[in-house]
Amino acid sequence: MMTRAAVLMEMGLPRPYAQSRPLQVMEVPLAPPGPGELLVSVGAAGLCHSDLSVIDGSRPRPMPMVLGHEAAGVVHAVGAGVTAFAPGDHVVFAFVPSCGTCLPCAEGRPALCEPGAAANTAGVLLGGGRRWGPLAATAVNHHLGVSGFAEHVVVSARSAVRVPSDLPVDIAALFGCAVMTGVGAVVNTARVPPGASVAVFGLGGVGLASVLGAVACGANPIVAVDLVAEKLELALELGATHAVQAGPDTVTAVREATRGGAEFVFESVGHEAVLAQAYAATRRGGMTIATGLPHPSKMFSIPAVSLVAEERTVKGSYMGSAVPRRDLPRFIAMYQAGILPVDRLLTHRLTLDEVNEGFDRLADGMAVRQVIVNRVVAR
Repeated sequence: MMTRAAVLMEMGLPRPYAQSRPLQVMEVPLAPPGPGELLVSVGAAGLCHSDLSVIDGSRPRPMPMVLGHEAAGVVHAVGAGVTAFAPGDHVVFAFVPSCGTCLPCAEGRPALCEPGAAANTAGVLLGGGRRWGPLAATAVNHHLGVSGFAEHVVVSARSAVRVPSDLPVDIAALFGCAVMTGVGAVVNTARVPPGASVAVFGLGGVGLASVLGAVACGANPIVAVDLVAEKLELALELGATHAVQAGPDTVTAVREATRGGAEFVFESVGHEAVLAQAYAATRRGGMTIATGLPHPSKMFSIPAVSLVAEERTVKGSYMGSAVPRRDLPRFIAMYQAGILPVDRLLTHRLTLDEVNEGFDRLADGMAVRQVIVNRVVAR
């Protein structure tokens, strides 16, 4: 079949993207699902900094590539051997497919699946193949096993989680990255207990989801840090107790608000200097959790003695240390119960043709989560 998709042909084109058009929306051939795979009609897909880092070249991937990794849709057809899904099922995608048999998967850590990571790096599906047809004899790659900026996709069944059919598709998409990563970092990676002090550096979709997770855990105080005043206001509306404008006095302000430093500090910007600030704002015996993805060449430096003398912990959190088939249903249930107001993260709805303008807005820090809605599918 042919389907419309946003294809990144070349990384590193200059901004504004509305002019350079790094993502080209075109008809792309899509092969039927192979064994263990699904054909999904994509209802909605979110714009994330992880996509932006491929566009600007800070996270190199094989080109050309259909981008997008935070998405939701409806199963249209299933490949041979698929028994867990049927046409008509509503699904959210996980951007790391889990093989179920490697050591991390056996230990209950599917976000670290080794075959899944290898497939994502190579731009193929978990089974090793590509279902995008070639463009001018050049193979088209999958993005993190999802490629959600399209009207239809083929994915591994191990990249999908069934969700309630009454969950609005534009909200459902947010659970695939922003919520799974941000809330998961709080409840899975850090395991924040009630009454613990929390600070969150960076209030994009993931950072604000961490604020939501901290509120749900009963943390107090909760300090939100960002450059953008509107995001700080939103964090306060979502339950943060303090808002700190990022700047030269950020660490001092956070330490004052938390009486000596927060017990748990989350960094979602993906910048080594901000991570250093987050570490400096963490109290003795506390944990600094990194959820943002810095450029692979950047290094993070801390006073080595503090790890021992202050019993400090620096911990990475990828995909919120989530088990998607366990965590997505419970996070969705929390949303439906009014505990996680995930809908407040959605600031813009776009068409597929507006994707480049959306990434300009994201790069300028003027959006939390923007979602491309394929209206024919989403009705």
